[in-house]
Parts: sequence; structure tokens; C-alpha cells
Amino acid sequence: MTRFLFVVPPLVGHVTPLLGVAEALRARGHRVAWAGHADQLRDLAGADAAVFGCALPGGELSRPPKLAGPAAFRFLWAEFLLPLAELMAPGVESAIGAFAPDVIVTDQHAVAGALVAERHGIPYVTSASTSAELADPLAGMPKVAAWLNGLLGGLRERLGDPAHRGDPRFSPHGVIAFTSRALLGDAELPHDRVYLVGPAIAARPSPSLSPSARPGFPWPELDPSRRAVLVTLGTANADAGGRFLAEAVAALDAARDRVRGIVVDPGRTLAGAAVPPDVLVRPYVPQLDLLPRLDAVVCHGGHNTVCESLWHGVPLVLAPIRDDQPIVAGQVVAAGAGVRVRFSRVDAKGLGAAIDAVLDPAGGHRAAAEAIGDSFRAAGGTMAAADRLEDIAAIAARAAG
Repeated sequence: MTRFLFVVPPLVGHVTPLLGVAEALRARGHRVAWAGHADQLRDLAGADAAVFGCALPGGELSRPPKLAGPAAFRFLWAEFLLPLAELMAPGVESAIGAFAPDVIVTDQHAVAGALVAERHGIPYVTSASTSAELADPLAGMPKVAAWLNGLLGGLRERLGDPAHRGDPRFSPHGVIAFTSRALLGDAELPHDRVYLVGPAIAARPSPSLSPSARPGFPWPELDPSRRAVLVTLGTANADAGGRFLAEAVAALDAARDRVRGIVVDPGRTLAGAAVPPDVLVRPYVPQLDLLPRLDAVVCHGGHNTVCESLWHGVPLVLAPIRDDQPIVAGQVVAAGAGVRVRFSRVDAKGLGAAIDAVLDPAGGHRAAAEAIGDSFRAAGGTMAAADRLEDIAAIAARAAG
């Protein structure tokens, strides 16, 4: 029996892939605990989960609306991920003291987990919920890379073991990456202990809506004579998506003779608009249940939505907004499974043309999406991740003597 401590940031998309992995480990007789946003983790992992709360930055991360590229990367680290690490470290310390883990599984962006683990001499494994950083997005930006290395070095001086030299985002013991080569492409991996296990597909909670606020989905309104197209920007982008969703509604309405459009609007930005009757607008949809009945997905390039869509062989129109989304969108396009549009500039006509392109069998997008889905299933997902964690724990135990 091994004791695994999962350290995660307060980001649902980073927690979700690990939920099934943690449950698989529990089913095999291991002990599992969590460190992070206590209330969120109890909602996601269940009331019986062992949870150790960590301090977190107050309020929502408010970013300048037009921030992009290297400036957006710097902002994310300086204003969120670095303060997050500083605040989480005492909670991780407390969790280690109370739970005495044999192995720490830490999200790539919950750097406190890696640094505190190395200071205690506890083997840790990185969870890479997105494939973006595996492709070394800073390779063409040496100044930004040097800035981040300096930032992480200073953080290690304060929280970790200064004798260590490796990048805490890529554990030398192992990296569990929830992707496959079919999506990642031929990018060189950080080291030979990166395990591509494919996505861990599991029910995805929606903390922004209580169960009582989630009305039942009107399944009879899906028309089998028309192609079903879902538009979603995720719950974290509700503040930025009003214009885009309005253009999407117009594009779907223009194609109403052949397309049944479904638009997810968790922020209710379309509440005051005159939505055509042939476009279904909902604050929430049961996405995993809906995906097998979809012909295309229009999204922001969030890794979970992309992988869930490709798992079901559904091609994508991608409108990345920020963070890892442009890189993930680029991977999908390079694999032939979708097309990309500009989030801030695309209009209804351009979006309609992109939807038509991925729906056209001659374009090969559906076939490419299905091929990636096959690769995901072959990689093993949740069970493969649990296998690798058991292997890493066994190696660490033998090394400890």
C-alpha cells in the first residue's frame, strides 16, 4: 500500500484528469489525499475524500482583455502562479506532516508541490493536464525562458532544495501527460520519463452551476436530419465570450437548414439578445453525453474540451483566447482534426465557413479526429496513469532500501 498525495491548483481543468486516477489507486488498495482548494476538492473528489486545504490568492484573476503572447505568459506567472506557489506551500507542508505520503503527484502549475516535496526528499511525479508545455512553447522566446528560469530558481531558494537544478515543472521521477503522440506531434519531450497516457475521460463537474440550476437537456430537440454543432468556451471564459457567442449564434442561424446549433452560455451573456428559435442556448450542457451525437465542436482550445471531442472523433473549430490554448489549437490543426479562427476578430460569416470546412467529409477532419481518438484509447488513460504511478512508487521504494 502506497500513500499518494495529490497537489493541485484551484483550476477545475487541472483537477479533473486526476479524479479517475486517484479513484483507480484507491480501488487498488492505496491511500489517497488531496492538497489545494479545500471546498472545490470536496465538491470534485467527494465528501469522503481526504483533503488538506491550502491558502489561495484572493478573488478572480483579472487580466487586461487584450493581453496576449509573451506578455500574457509573464502576467500568468507573475500575477497568479508564483503567488499561488508561495501561498500553497504551508498547506502542502501541513499535508505532508499529517498524511506522510510516499509519493506526491503534483500538477505542473502547482509548483509548491514539487518544491516542498524535493525539500523533504519525497519522490514526486508531475501531472501535465495539458500537452502545451511538453512542446517547449518558450523555445523561440529565450528572454522569456530566462525570466521564467530565474523566477523558478528564486522560488526554489525559498520553498525547495537549492541543491536541485531541474525544472520543477518536469519531475525527474516521471511526468504523467494526458495526451498522445497523435495530438502532440513529433515535439521532443523534456526527458525519457514522460509517459503519454492519453486523456483521462471522466464526468466533468460544473462548479459554477449547482445541480438545481442545471435544467435537463432537451434531447428531443436534436434533429437527426441536421448536423449537430456545439459552441462552448468553458466556464472560465464567460467574461470574454459575449461577442464571440453572438457571432456564433448568427453563424448557426444562417445554416439552420442543415445545422442544429447548441451554444453554451454559462455567463448568460446572450440573455438580452434575440436568439433565433433554431439555435439552442443553454447555461450548461451534459457535454460527455452530448459528444457522441455531435458532428463538430467550436471551442476555445481548452485541453479537456479538445481531448473529449477528439476521443469521440468529433472535429473542431478552434478560437484560442490565451494561456495554452493557442498551442493546443496548433496541435489540432497540425494533426488535421480542425481549423483555427481568430477569437477576437472572426465574424459570423468566417465562423460559418470554418464550421462548413470541418463538416465537409472531403476535408478529412473527421477522419483525423477519429484517428486521434483511437490513439487516446490505445494509450490507456486513467488506468495507464495509475499503472505508471505504481511503477514509480515501487522504484522509489526500492531506492529507499
